[in-house]
Amino acid sequence: MAKNGIKVGIVGGTGYTGVELLRLLAQHPHCELTAITSRKEAGMGVAEMFPNLRGRVALKFSDPARAELNACDLVFFATPNGVAMEQARALIDAGVRIIDIAADFRIRDVAQWEQWYGVKHACPELVAEAVYGLPEVNRERIREARLVANPGCYPTSVQLGFLPLVEAGVVDLDHLIADAKSGVSGAGRKAEVHTLLAEASDNFKAYGVPAHRHHPEITQGLAQVAGRPVNLIFVPHLTPMIRGIHATLYARLTAKADLQALYEKRYAKEAFVDVMPAGSHPDTRSVRGANFCRIAVHQPRGGDIAVVLCVIDNLVKGASGQAVQNMNIMFGFPETTGLEQLALLP
Repeated sequence: MAKNGIKVGIVGGTGYTGVELLRLLAQHPHCELTAITSRKEAGMGVAEMFPNLRGRVALKFSDPARAELNACDLVFFATPNGVAMEQARALIDAGVRIIDIAADFRIRDVAQWEQWYGVKHACPELVAEAVYGLPEVNRERIREARLVANPGCYPTSVQLGFLPLVEAGVVDLDHLIADAKSGVSGAGRKAEVHTLLAEASDNFKAYGVPAHRHHPEITQGLAQVAGRPVNLIFVPHLTPMIRGIHATLYARLTAKADLQALYEKRYAKEAFVDVMPAGSHPDTRSVRGANFCRIAVHQPRGGDIAVVLCVIDNLVKGASGQAVQNMNIMFGFPETTGLEQLALLP
């Protein structure tokens, strides 16, 4: 153990989730960053690539083959899908705990994961052990986990939005609808035509309507809570902003309920879920750079449809912030440690 804390390594720190993780860990009082890997950028100073970290992160990127990850207490994988599963077994055998911010261990049905992600899983035996890292549902299991599968950004917003309704058994589970919009950083830090400024700016479009790989992750989580399969229509959209997810969720009510009270009671003890006053309309900038999920629930005209509005920052509560939240739980730190930053306005 590091003095007064833990030694932490990051595999793949050159993407948006990687730099967000660095920003948060650099301010964490109980973490000592000891290694960050990048095969392509080995030898380059982290702050040279990310000037916002100047004076706070003195590390250089190291070659994955030479990084002393086995000396860490915890290793984060901020890598593309398919990387963590190749290295997880050796690290766990060495006594290192893992949080994978990618999708390698999220879906418990390995055959289904292979269908959606297009490759053979390298260590299916660890999938059954991995704990899905949604603290508001699995907090107690996360405490003891050796391997945490950090949820995706869309799945975080949709599950937190639907959760109280599904737990209470007051909605039709065969007709759930999630209409979600994300900023372009959700596509990652890579050169692709659809995220170019001239393509994404001043534009708005849906994508992945017939099928999206976050769909089975969302339905798996909701089914776990419901105790039965659920049917969900999930439509993601790309919006011309850098950060943020806004999920508008629809469900048909099957029983009378005070929806505002239901949500307030369910999340009363959750530090990072803010149930807003009745009639509210949360916006994405209210969570920009913060680990908060803000939720408002409506019942238009007193009818039988519940409309839930849920906003998160896709890089914080939707990725790296939630990963740090999981780390805090795993190592017995107060859950809010290093995550109390306020959102940025404007």
